[in-house]
Amino acid sequence: MALKGNHSYDNESITSLKGADRVRLRPSVIFGSDGLEGCEHAVFEILSNSIDEAREGFGTKIEVTRCKDRSVIVRDYGRGIPVDYNPKEERYNWELVFCELYAGGKYKNNSGENYEFSLGLNGLGTCATQYASEYMDAVIYRDGMRYQLHFEKGENIGGLEKEETKKRTTGTWIKWRPDRDVFTDIDVPLSYFQDVLKKQAVVNAGLTFLLYDEESDTTFTYVYENGIRDYLEEISGENALTGIHYIKTETMGRDREDKPEYKLRFEAAFCFHNHVNVLEYYHNSSFLEYGGAPDKAVRGAFVYAIDQYLKTNNLYKKDEKKITFADVEDSLVLVINSFSTVTSYENQTKKSITNKFIQEAMTDFFRKQLEIYFIENKLEADKIAAQVLANKRSRETAEKTRVSIRKKLTGNLDLNNRVEKFVNCRSKDVSRREIYIVEGDSAMGACKLGRDAEFQAIIPIRGKILNCLKADYNKIFNNDIITDLLKVLGCGVEIKTKHQTGLNSFDLSQLRWSKVIICTDADVDGFQIRTLVLTMLYRLVPTLIEEKKVFIAESPLYEIINGKDTYFAYSEGEKAEILSKLKGKVKINRSKGLGENQPDMMWETTMNPATRRLVLVTPDDAERTQEMFELLLGENLAGRKEYIAEEGYQYLDISDIS
Repeated sequence: MALKGNHSYDNESITSLKGADRVRLRPSVIFGSDGLEGCEHAVFEILSNSIDEAREGFGTKIEVTRCKDRSVIVRDYGRGIPVDYNPKEERYNWELVFCELYAGGKYKNNSGENYEFSLGLNGLGTCATQYASEYMDAVIYRDGMRYQLHFEKGENIGGLEKEETKKRTTGTWIKWRPDRDVFTDIDVPLSYFQDVLKKQAVVNAGLTFLLYDEESDTTFTYVYENGIRDYLEEISGENALTGIHYIKTETMGRDREDKPEYKLRFEAAFCFHNHVNVLEYYHNSSFLEYGGAPDKAVRGAFVYAIDQYLKTNNLYKKDEKKITFADVEDSLVLVINSFSTVTSYENQTKKSITNKFIQEAMTDFFRKQLEIYFIENKLEADKIAAQVLANKRSRETAEKTRVSIRKKLTGNLDLNNRVEKFVNCRSKDVSRREIYIVEGDSAMGACKLGRDAEFQAIIPIRGKILNCLKADYNKIFNNDIITDLLKVLGCGVEIKTKHQTGLNSFDLSQLRWSKVIICTDADVDGFQIRTLVLTMLYRLVPTLIEEKKVFIAESPLYEIINGKDTYFAYSEGEKAEILSKLKGKVKINRSKGLGENQPDMMWETTMNPATRRLVLVTPDDAERTQEMFELLLGENLAGRKEYIAEEGYQYLDISDIS
């Protein structure tokens, strides 16, 4: 086999990245991404150094500015970064901090030097962010001096400038602009700053964060004097099932017998709630998006403790299955704020920790504390047990229903045989296929004869469809009319309630039709059937409405005959307009029901794409639509009565009034 080109792979093929290129050419290695997420993480790296200073007791305020040009400023009132000459390293400290990866003052935190618990462990953050910046300016106040540094695209310009200052305050001011040559997107949204600073205020009790957004000229302040306890009160509100329980401890341990012993300190606050469920884990102030050791500890301990309580108090039914963490999580609001002098992060972005000792220590502590809590708070323990059991039984019911739905709605679909009276079309091209949902067998006959069988299919509504706003899911999915409609649609269902998420099976790509057309008579009964079908679609497959797949076929109110010509009017206004243009003898017929129409008339007025009138059902005002559906078809009897009294005249059928 001949090789293309003159490429060779020899001893001169191996190269290494040096200096700023180690970050600039491979930002994903350090920041997890070369996109916006990586740019956001670079912001957090600088912020974390200021937080570490404050946690050690140096400074009670951190100021962050989001500038219009997408540069960022972080100002703290700590001790100030050491930047002068370091005799031990025989280099300036500013070179180590800003230009040397894996250099920093946090490697000996387990021996009690400088930082005991720190966000920054790897000595990467400041240097990596500097390397990834279009420019970076740093101003440091310490030892009665003002130090200044300037960098451009990873290179220092002008060395270290220093001068004496009379300012008594110490601290660090850093301004930088992420480089578009490094990151594909540097437009870090205001919401990111708000979210991060709020989270850091939660886990650093009493530390004030001031965020100034230059773009909107707005300042935001974040501070939680009592840390996670204040935060839990904020998110749980007044409707919590139990009070907030706060625990904390400090211990020592090791991840393996031959590994060094280290310190672990953590606090947790939790409560149980009927409507809110939140699990948040923080370690050394870093938000653990994926949890890791703390999450595993919570899962194991809470299931164990609540299961033991249920067994001890004989609250399980005979042969009932054990609870799972999903049943607990549904009603649990919990925040853990932990610190350790040795931390094993899953990667540089610090979204998960893997310390074996931390997981074991937390599991053991939670088990013991929950046992004591349940003994000392019997009333709350009973509430928790009852709610978790309710969650479990709801989940199991949902699972049974989901299996039933899957059996009913999926499989190799020979719709002609599996759905009664459904009439398919010939085309397999989904972009052409249309499904008409028609009212009754008589309309079915007229539509079947009047359609274009190549691309138009028909399914009749047999009888009055179930009101999907009033019915529960079990009743809905035991209704043959609804399950047949869902089978024909083919895209599954969307379930958006707390305990029924397992029922969700919606997949828009499986929809078998380009248009779903509701076709009913232009009378009161037809209007009601149309509304019930729309209600079903709105509750079970709302995305079809959002994606503009649902239409209403308008049927004419009047047939106007003038000699050999026939005209159709869809409103009183159209009737008047047509009559004004006609001469001679005119015959006006109130349009019959769809089932009484001749096939050619059905094609002309309702099914021919060139002449029919379809009204698109849009989600423009979904809230108002939902309110109207619930008013007309829901449980608010008094509201419905008042609405009918005030607006009902608009819906009276006055066609027979002379």
